[in-house]
Amino acid sequence: MMTKQVVGYLPDERPPFIELIFFALQQIVVMFPATVLVALITGFHVSTTIFASGLATLGFLLVTGRKIPLYYGSSFSYIAAIASIMSADAFASYTLNDKISVAQFGIVMSGLVSIAAGLLIRRIGKDFIQKVLPATVTGSIAMIIGLSLAANAMGNASSIPKGLADSVKEQATNYAWIIALVTLFSTILYSVYLKGKLSQFPILFGLFTGYFVALIIGWTTGIPFVSFNAITSDSIVNLPIFTLPKPSWAAVFAIMPIAVATIPESTAHIYQLDIYVKDLARKKGSPKEYDIENKLGINLVGDGLGDMISGFIGGPAGTNYGENISAMAISKNFSVPVLMAAAIITMIISCFTPLINIIYSIPTAVIGGLSIYLFGIIAAQGITIMMDKKVDLFSAKNLAIISVILIVGLGGTFNYEGGMIPMFGIELPAIATAAIVGILLNLLLSMGPEEKSAVLDETIIS
Repeated sequence: MMTKQVVGYLPDERPPFIELIFFALQQIVVMFPATVLVALITGFHVSTTIFASGLATLGFLLVTGRKIPLYYGSSFSYIAAIASIMSADAFASYTLNDKISVAQFGIVMSGLVSIAAGLLIRRIGKDFIQKVLPATVTGSIAMIIGLSLAANAMGNASSIPKGLADSVKEQATNYAWIIALVTLFSTILYSVYLKGKLSQFPILFGLFTGYFVALIIGWTTGIPFVSFNAITSDSIVNLPIFTLPKPSWAAVFAIMPIAVATIPESTAHIYQLDIYVKDLARKKGSPKEYDIENKLGINLVGDGLGDMISGFIGGPAGTNYGENISAMAISKNFSVPVLMAAAIITMIISCFTPLINIIYSIPTAVIGGLSIYLFGIIAAQGITIMMDKKVDLFSAKNLAIISVILIVGLGGTFNYEGGMIPMFGIELPAIATAAIVGILLNLLLSMGPEEKSAVLDETIIS
């Protein structure tokens, strides 16, 4: 009887060169939309944001000893705080670059928070962190991160090119759905049914399929779903616009505290990664021990360094990306050399107008089809964390923590503009608030005698 060959790459394994390039392109595809969107929303330079993402990723991978396969990208958690600085009356007379410089100072300082937290965790140990950030908290946060992006995915799936006449918008929307659905279901079919080496490229193949359909629809209908003129320039080479931080207490107070709320998110990512890497190592029969879970401290140090690198050259604050973890989980590829290649290619792309235009030419509907799958996997990974840690879902304490995090995070995201919860005269970011409330509730309910596991009383759920 033949044994089934397990395909996939562990963190310290390097694929052959051609495979490595394709894997890297796959990682770039899944991180690009969110990273660019943050730049567009905050007013930061897109090419600089892209370059900063690659450079910060390299910094992260090197400082963590090339043992944690994570990609650094712009974080949605910081959008409101950065936007508040960019639109503040106090800086109304500033040029765009000067406003960015002010925000940069807060971003650099936020990196110090993550570094300090990482060093503290390395000192006090894993047991304390598991008490503060148990699977009930990190799993729930992973779920709301994925589910909170559901509206973005669906909105992208039905997106049509700008400037269309009103008479063709409805028709264009129908075609956008066709492109998105073809992308979604082809990606799923590729990930389920492709075997061997080909099974590691479902996202790239799904993108190519959706892109090809968009080209055909554009050719037959005249609707320009694919356009190569997003950025016009007489020069092929255009270096990013780099700016330096300008000290500002306003930026520190607005942006720096957000770093505290990203710690549970980063922790959830580490737990997700640990589960998938160990599973692949077991299936491949690897004698090496990949204990990524115990590298949470150095992960946060790397996260903070990423913020400082990005902030110092003019990029937004960020974090390691759940989208990239989803791509790695689907393709069974956790190779650090692949992520290093992705970071370098990203930096190269940011300097060449034609390359940026190729990336921009990917129809938003194609990105939407991919996002429906990827964002759903992020949410599903939250369930995986709870299952792996054997969370007792009959425990009243656990149910209280999970339910509050889910409702505050998702309700705040979808009920209030920009996902900012108005409370006591201030606006609080929904996901960050859900994380902090969940942590505090867990600590409060952990006081006193330990709860006994019990099945829910039927009168409670009837």
